Amino acid sequence: MATIRKRTSGSWEVSVRKKGHSQVYKSFKTKAAAERWAREVETEIERGSFISTHSADTTIFHDVINRYLAEVLPTKKSQHQVISQANGIKKELGQYSISALSPPILAHYRDKRLRMVTGQTVRKDLLLIRRMLTHAQKEWEIYLPRGNPVSSITVPTQPKGRDRRLVDDEEERLLDAAKEYGGNIRHLITFAIETGMRRGELAQMKWEHIHQKKHTATLYDTKNSEDRTIPLSSKAIAVLNEITSTPSGSVFGMRPDSITQAFIRVCKRAQISGLRLHDLRHEATTRFFEKGLSIMEVSSITGHKDLAMLRRYTHLKAEDLVDKLDN
Repeated sequence: MATIRKRTSGSWEVSVRKKGHSQVYKSFKTKAAAERWAREVETEIERGSFISTHSADTTIFHDVINRYLAEVLPTKKSQHQVISQANGIKKELGQYSISALSPPILAHYRDKRLRMVTGQTVRKDLLLIRRMLTHAQKEWEIYLPRGNPVSSITVPTQPKGRDRRLVDDEEERLLDAAKEYGGNIRHLITFAIETGMRRGELAQMKWEHIHQKKHTATLYDTKNSEDRTIPLSSKAIAVLNEITSTPSGSVFGMRPDSITQAFIRVCKRAQISGLRLHDLRHEATTRFFEKGLSIMEVSSITGHKDLAMLRRYTHLKAEDLVDKLDN
């Protein structure tokens, strides 16, 4: 049976007790809303379809975010970036209970963010929110009465992939500027173009991962959480032979953030605009295709799992296919 009482704060508290079920309770602004909820709960209990929303009503999103960062994030890649994202989300949405985190509230958050940052940034924020709520429901048994609210709003679409390549004499200028800059950034840039390795992979690679006689390198714990062995061109091997010392124990002796900062400074010195470090991976991947490697062969080198994404690197032009059609 349901018990409804008015609290000193003016709200109405209703509790429902039923033999064989845990007591459930909730507060409402009006007595009518409390009575309506009580009838709905009693009906659902009779039908055997009732699921308590108490955890969702009493759990603050702020606490969910903190728990996710403490328990789940350590098993993921790019932890620093996710922490920064999560802290921003926490400031805007952390005060809401899980059950109150409705599609309209998330849509308002989306629209507000779109006025300040790119659609890709907003997309990443919303997908992180969805992952956190899904994990809370599946692993922490926090029932979401309306399902995951992110699934009920429009998420900004994935932007078209970058297709920035080195043009004209940019590669020569880049390497000259890197040589002037000093350190191993010149070697790293050349090696990145020859192998298509990601920044983290370049930073983590150690000498014991290199197999000089076989002309291969084994990359461990990559972005896809898998190890892979890649072939090294003669030019890549030559780069390794030019490196004389690496104090940190890694081949290039540079942390990921140091690599990015050095690359930005080298581009500025070379007067090259619009080029990012990750564009070297794109450049390398495209060159693999230009050498005639198949999609599966390129995938085995670069570690791409999504072959549809990999196809965009081919840059096949109609005029390049004419000769093949006439053969």
